[in-house]
Amino acid sequence: MGEQSDQELTAPVPASEGPGQPGTEARRSLPTSIVERLAAAALPPALDRRDAADRPGGTPSFARGLWRIAAADVSSGNRVVLLRDGPETFMTMLAMIDGAERSVNLEGYIFRDDEVGQQFAKALVVAAQRGVAVRLLIDWIGRLGTPRRFFDEMARLGVDVRLFNPPGLRPWLGLVPRDHRKLLVIDDSAGVTGGIGIGREWKTGVLKKRRAPWRDTAVFIAGDAARDMIQAFDRMWRRAGDGERRGSHRHLTRPARSAHLDPGVDPPALVGIIEGEPGRFRISRALQIQAVSAERSIWIASAYFMPSPSEVEALMGAARDGVDVRVLVPSRYDHPWIRLATRRFYRRLLLNGVRIWEWRGEMMHAKTSVVDSRWTRVGSTDYNPLGIAINFELDAVIEDRVLGAQAAVMFLEDLERSKEITIKSAAAL
Repeated sequence: MGEQSDQELTAPVPASEGPGQPGTEARRSLPTSIVERLAAAALPPALDRRDAADRPGGTPSFARGLWRIAAADVSSGNRVVLLRDGPETFMTMLAMIDGAERSVNLEGYIFRDDEVGQQFAKALVVAAQRGVAVRLLIDWIGRLGTPRRFFDEMARLGVDVRLFNPPGLRPWLGLVPRDHRKLLVIDDSAGVTGGIGIGREWKTGVLKKRRAPWRDTAVFIAGDAARDMIQAFDRMWRRAGDGERRGSHRHLTRPARSAHLDPGVDPPALVGIIEGEPGRFRISRALQIQAVSAERSIWIASAYFMPSPSEVEALMGAARDGVDVRVLVPSRYDHPWIRLATRRFYRRLLLNGVRIWEWRGEMMHAKTSVVDSRWTRVGSTDYNPLGIAINFELDAVIEDRVLGAQAAVMFLEDLERSKEITIKSAAAL
């Protein structure tokens, strides 16, 4: 999955309707590997190909839980494909932008003025010049190191550009919160989210010796979940334009629309888009509810792992109750001080049955989890105070046994390229 063919072909990507429902398909030029995996995603397991009346009964606990703990609506009948590392993700995103017919909405924390950033800037400008509405939302601090003229030139050529939360006379002088989300939505019908920024770190790496692309994960989603993704983008777009009164988002008035969805009846994949907001702790609560639900395994990859006491207790409690809890973190960091902050958690977790691996490559930047090979999370949130409680984040939480099995295999492949930390080796760190 790491090496991709340059061959591309035109393939249908579903619009907001689910499989088997009437509607219009948007045409996209996607890499061949993605097309093949999308086709596989359209053929769920035999259980789900049967009529709803023949399927075993279930409970709508996934959809109801995400709504009640994270204000996240869940949709069914989505097609989902895991994207491993930058090259595959960039190829998919650029193909989506090139095939867009109505709108391109790109949101990110890092957008470099390097070969990767230039490629994306060109694709956005070309889309704008052929009449597509193109919006680019970039965090002000995240874009530091990229000249402002780089974005000004895109704006001059037709891209609508906004920078989120520049410094000023506002709470915390505008230093926090940050927009740490990574999101692309095309024609309101398909999107990509995950931990991957727009920069050569994710394509070639940045070290002078033993250079390698940063390890990261994204997910391609086509279907009704794209509606939730574009709504999430619109909310951040308004915040960046001062169109939303500060704190007004806290007055939640919309009713639950999908808490009734049942994985035993409704077609996969079930997808919930969780928007992390300052002071809301939504991903933290999702982890704790997953720790309660897990029967076999909780496997987490986190680039900047500094969990709260409640998150530590949830993981240790699950491990002591017989759940296979594994955590994958980097061994090398782009911010070296984080290594010391992360390793201070090792001993307590290890003594309570949690197993820990350190990635041997340049940087492991993924923010993922897979529970019981059934529930998969891919997004921008790390288990640390900034990710959980301070910044704006976005994660896709997916219930689908096929994708869950694929995510589990991907995690185990990563462990083969990592070193397990024991109590003895942790004491020597």
